[in-house]
Amino acid sequence: METGRGDDLRWEEFQVKGEQLLAKVKDLVHQGNIRRLVIANDDGRTLVEVPLTVGVVGALLLPVAAAIAAIATVVTDCTVRVERTDGGGA
Repeated sequence: METGRGDDLRWEEFQVKGEQLLAKVKDLVHQGNIRRLVIANDDGRTLVEVPLTVGVVGALLLPVAAAIAAIATVVTDCTVRVERTDGGGA
């Protein structure tokens, strides 16, 4: 896990196997204090970057989940980076 940046925001990084990707993303989004989600392949190339705000999370969840499921079928290892606001997860 890696942290960075001030302003009550921090970045965390998780190494995930492709088959675990969707479950990890759902868990992170469920925690509720995620502002941005970035999924990168094992070479560090960004595959998807999604801003997540409280009002938009519900509307975006289905299409984003479908895209993440598609990514999970073609990658073996990936990195999930999240920009998190301080002040509480589940």
